Amino acid sequence: MLLRRRIAQLVGLVTLASLSHVALAQDKVLNIYSARHYQTDEVMYDTFTKTTGIKINRVDADDAGIVARLRAEGAASPADVILLVDAARMAAADSQGLFQPIKSAKLDAAIPAHLRATPTADGVTWTGFSTRARVIVYDPLRVKAADVATYEQLADPKLKGLLCTRSGSHPYNLSLFATVVERLGDAQGEAWLKGLVANMARAPKGGDTDQIKAVAAGECGVALTNTYYAARLLKSGKPEDRAVMERVRVVFPNQGSTGTHVNIGGAAVAKHAKNREHAIQFMEYLSSPFAQDYFANGNNEYPAAKGVKVDNAALKAMGGANFKAENIPLGVVAKNMTKVQQMLDRVGYK
Repeated sequence: MLLRRRIAQLVGLVTLASLSHVALAQDKVLNIYSARHYQTDEVMYDTFTKTTGIKINRVDADDAGIVARLRAEGAASPADVILLVDAARMAAADSQGLFQPIKSAKLDAAIPAHLRATPTADGVTWTGFSTRARVIVYDPLRVKAADVATYEQLADPKLKGLLCTRSGSHPYNLSLFATVVERLGDAQGEAWLKGLVANMARAPKGGDTDQIKAVAAGECGVALTNTYYAARLLKSGKPEDRAVMERVRVVFPNQGSTGTHVNIGGAAVAKHAKNREHAIQFMEYLSSPFAQDYFANGNNEYPAAKGVKVDNAALKAMGGANFKAENIPLGVVAKNMTKVQQMLDRVGYK
């Protein structure tokens, strides 16, 4: 009888120990909803886990899918960290109450204020961790560099029939347009958008890579693109991709004035995060020199953190290692999105 009782006690102790171990393991978990689909990011995730012991569970989807899922899940959502790839998308999700504010001295020190949401007394709801410049690509046989030195010049009648872009409503363009409207004011900003429409070589279509290829093929004379699309073509193993970049030139606009528009890939702590402290720890990790280097060299983006230098051959080759970037707060610009969309509708920008 005593032996059986002792065995039962030992089994109980083992069970409790096992449950404690499971609970501890569950405490070391971070659930991420990510719109970033870059294989190089895997190294960042793995290194975070090895360094902290926190296991990452990840759900991959596009930005719209992530936002829809968060709304559907509500308070039951397991998401801790949200990764989106554009300030417009970050701001839209934030406006729906899907993020929670956080305070972090490390993030305050590492990431410039203009690359984060407008702070409140409770903290900041989203933070940029990588940047990309929205540049002008042109055909040197048809367009002079001096005629595309600024975003404003894209509306000049001398470029009539030469401009190609993706949809005006795409977040990459919306973010740029909202910045220009912030600088020029509503009346001049809408007039500028109307000038872009008047200069179109064709109706907006395709993605940024399509715009570059259209310029190289002679369908357009000038186009807008994010820098990493051009960098991918430069680094491509396909001769035809590299040939595209040999046919075009890249301009970082407004270097003599306000600087080139930059957008962000950003992160936020989910509204109903169950692992808040781990989420903040992960966001602080994203601002580290190690993670910032992967943003720059793994996906041809630029670091967002202060003092981290770019060492990317493709970005250097197109003159983008050191350029003047605009410093208008993206949190302020995000407030212009709805207004700019209404302008696009009025001027007929599809």
